[in-house]
Amino acid sequence: MAIIITDECINCGACEPECPNNAIYEGGDEWRMSDGTDVSSDYILRNGESIDADSSQEPVDEDLYYIVPDKCTECKGFHDEPQCAAVCPVDCCVDDEDVRETEEELLAKKDKMHL
Repeated sequence: MAIIITDECINCGACEPECPNNAIYEGGDEWRMSDGTDVSSDYILRNGESIDADSSQEPVDEDLYYIVPDKCTECKGFHDEPQCAAVCPVDCCVDDEDVRETEEELLAKKDKMHL
C-alpha cells in the first residue's frame, strides 16, 4: 500500500526531502511523474490513464503536504521503513487503506521509476 499524509499534518516539510521517489509535494504544488525519477515520455498510472511524465498534474491536496500514490513505494528497495513516517514529528504519515499493493508490486513500481 502507499502512505498517506493525514489532516494532522503541521506542514513542517520534514518528510519531503526524505522521499527517494520524490512522491511528496507541498500542498497546492503540481506534481510530475518525472520529478526525482528516471521516467520519461508516457507513463501508465494505476488507474490505467496514460500521462506524459513531464506534464504537470493537479495537486492531490491544496493545503497540506501530500503523497502521490502512483510514486509511493513505501521506500521498498531503498530503506527498511517509510522514511516520511520515520521523520514525521506528529505521526501523520500512515498506511493508505485505499491503496493496497504487495511488496512485489511496490518493488516493481520502484524498478519502473528508477532504471
